[in-house]
Amino acid sequence: MGDKRPRVSISLPVFNGERYLAGAIDAILMQTYADFELIILDNASTDRTPEICQAYAAKDPRIRYYRNAKNLGAAPNFDRAFELSSGEYFKWAACDDLIAPDFLAKCVAALDQHPATVLCYARAVAIDEHGTFLDTYNPRPDTSSPKPQGRFRNLVLAPHMALQIFGLIRVSALRKTALVGSYPSSDEVLLAELALLGPFYEVPERLFSTRIHPGQSTKGTFQAQRARVAWFDTSKEGKITLPTWQYFYECLKAINRVPLSASQRASCYLYMGRWLLNPHHLRALGKDLLIAADQFLRSLLLGPSAQHHV
Repeated sequence: MGDKRPRVSISLPVFNGERYLAGAIDAILMQTYADFELIILDNASTDRTPEICQAYAAKDPRIRYYRNAKNLGAAPNFDRAFELSSGEYFKWAACDDLIAPDFLAKCVAALDQHPATVLCYARAVAIDEHGTFLDTYNPRPDTSSPKPQGRFRNLVLAPHMALQIFGLIRVSALRKTALVGSYPSSDEVLLAELALLGPFYEVPERLFSTRIHPGQSTKGTFQAQRARVAWFDTSKEGKITLPTWQYFYECLKAINRVPLSASQRASCYLYMGRWLLNPHHLRALGKDLLIAADQFLRSLLLGPSAQHHV
């Protein structure tokens, strides 16, 4: 690539992704829009991930491969993947998802045409572990409103899969955010903060395939709260954390960080008040406190090492 910076940076954070990794990389390399770099950040994988990445990097100069000395957890790896990028537009890619050949071309064109837009994503399909079609999915909620408080409200009050995080993001906007935090559902907070900065644009074509499988991110065995926290950041393993409370707090920080009018900021605070009063969220906040109390009592009675065995 020489000294010329690519317009698009794609960062693929990966840990033990050997089963689907080659397919994800192939889909990226087949893009009709070719002015991109692919940064692969291996989070100390113990399977064949390093060999797969090195083989691809040797064949295509657009690929840069990095390997962490130890597993940092998903959030620090995602953030470092962004820090290593150099493009005007940025995309995180998952090692188990696929994009259609014209995904980048359509998203770049949309961002070029709409300078106020901070993120462009496409409609999606869900596939299984074998690549078989399962269902269609339109990423939601609506994030096209001209009003920042409306976009924020939709993202924090409506349940969603946060698939928009795998869209193409304007780097000038992403640099103003807190990036991916080291706590569960931090990708939702990042989307909410980006939505405060500008509208999202949806490409009305199904150019993204999200893979549903047993080992997927925080599904399956990662449902237990403590395991989810450690998955996001390994440095927090065994420590007392309050992830749902942190989600709430980080949303408030995002509202404070973004330049808004007094009425827009007040509206966002009111929406977080509605979030707080949701029965599901109240139960999650209470569960946080119960788990933290359990960890604290066990550490008093059995010593700090006991937290790793509960």
